[in-house]
Amino acid sequence: MPDFGALPLSFWVLAAGLFGLAVGSFLNVVIYRLPVMMERQWQADAHATLHPEAPSAPAERFDLIAPRSRCPACGHQIRWWENIPLLSYLLLRGRCSACHSLISPRYPLVELSTALLSAAVVARWGASWDSLAYIVLLWALITLALIDFDTTLLPDSITLPLLWLGLLWHAALHPQQLSGAVWGAVVGYCALWTVYQGFKLLTGKEGMGFGDFKLLAALGAWFGVAALLPIILLSSVCGAVIGIALQWLKLTERGHPIPFGPFLAAAGILLLLIGPDTLVALVLPASGA
Repeated sequence: MPDFGALPLSFWVLAAGLFGLAVGSFLNVVIYRLPVMMERQWQADAHATLHPEAPSAPAERFDLIAPRSRCPACGHQIRWWENIPLLSYLLLRGRCSACHSLISPRYPLVELSTALLSAAVVARWGASWDSLAYIVLLWALITLALIDFDTTLLPDSITLPLLWLGLLWHAALHPQQLSGAVWGAVVGYCALWTVYQGFKLLTGKEGMGFGDFKLLAALGAWFGVAALLPIILLSSVCGAVIGIALQWLKLTERGHPIPFGPFLAAAGILLLLIGPDTLVALVLPASGA
């Protein structure tokens, strides 16, 4: 076991920030490519089901590694020095080096946010295995929030491993809390499933997707059953406020669905920064306090 205390906490905070900057660049790739990969797989599965005897046309490899990143406007292949997190965006002044089209500012914002939040997690939880586990959770929540915001999808390839990682983390490092984690996963899934079924029964419409159930179950596996109600309350209030603001600013139409996943993910990130016990105490203060 490495001795994390051999180096000052400031070193680990800085290291987490720098590493988070690099990971943020990769998260941008996952956020864009994973939904495309899912859609292509669905199309291939549908073709194989509907036309089992017809050979499928060979497709160009498209995954998290290949092809190399290109400018969406002109197809210019991004060179290594144009792909340095945050720094390349500043040196290129936010434009493609070939066609000078604007590069979305979201790319450096994701990189910077991942770096700052990774450093904040280590500053909050210290140089420990818990910090390492929480940083992995943080990266997954950032990815899920932005994928859901863009596509209203919460990929099983992220939510389900995240749930199991939460349970395994408790089993390995906090076995005394494993029961609460298991019940957190169960109650988290069933709570939103019940809301979904009730809303559908009353309105005939689907108010949320099954990915939201799985994400809340994963958060329950990480933070325990006691944190579920504060997470739901916090994410619901944020969702309602932002939804009303978007309609008031005419940035979305009335009745247009707003994904719930980003608000669940934001509540999870808040728990990472302040601690589950603190949030529970704030939202559900002890009787007589």
